[in-house]
Amino acid sequence: MPKIKTNSGAKKRFKLSKNGKPIRGHAYKSHILNKKSTKRKRNLRKTAVADKTNCKQIKRLIPYK
Repeated sequence: MPKIKTNSGAKKRFKLSKNGKPIRGHAYKSHILNKKSTKRKRNLRKTAVADKTNCKQIKRLIPYK
């Protein structure tokens, strides 16, 4: 069996937790930040677990991570 190529965009955006769940960052943190509250921006810094409907696809994109 040949090796599977890792998706370049996905390897930068996702990592897997110890239990194998994909971890993602939050969106809406790059620009137009002055109208967002400090609390909202602080919460956007944290990582989140990807939705279970997307987990299978994400794992397929990063097979060796």
